[in-house]
Amino acid sequence: MEFAVVDIETTGSTPQSAGITEIAIVIHNGVEVTGKYVTLINPRHKIPPFIVNMTGISDEMVAGAPLFEEVAPQIYNLLNGRVFVAHNVSFDYSFVHYLLGRSGFQWSAPKLCTIKLSRRVFPGLEKYGLGSLTRDLGIRIEGRHRAWGDAAATAQVLTMAIQKEGMQPIHSLLAKKEPRKKILPHTEMPNERSDSED
Repeated sequence: MEFAVVDIETTGSTPQSAGITEIAIVIHNGVEVTGKYVTLINPRHKIPPFIVNMTGISDEMVAGAPLFEEVAPQIYNLLNGRVFVAHNVSFDYSFVHYLLGRSGFQWSAPKLCTIKLSRRVFPGLEKYGLGSLTRDLGIRIEGRHRAWGDAAATAQVLTMAIQKEGMQPIHSLLAKKEPRKKILPHTEMPNERSDSED
């Protein structure tokens, strides 16, 4: 089983009205990281000031960056045939799925949320947002609130979870289909960014 660990930075919370400013994809073979891709993206949207402050990504930085459709073939090739992994996976998946579709790629993938995985493998922690979780696990994030830093940290969470419990919790989560409207206790709302829980 191969994984594509993804993190994105965006101009807002919904793919129909916002754009991606940065995407990072870490390829993981179930044992270790085997590849990495990262690029800034011109979102065709103004970046709100609070997001500039949080990520450090400005309109000037993305002005000369490629549009999503220009890097879509490379992103599709990296994601295709792999489990899509992210911290609060529905957020990242919704943007990537929408923008790949708009770029002409029919793509879908099994989704693995490292928040849910961490609740199973590392029970009893106070919070499971990426900042809190990585501190508790002793993972140092190089570039917090940047796609490359957060994706690399999420890949380390995946590695530690597999080392601790093997693949069984992952197979269990991938097999589980939860009702769309039902929010289970202690899980994040679908549009809640993991990085807000610190």
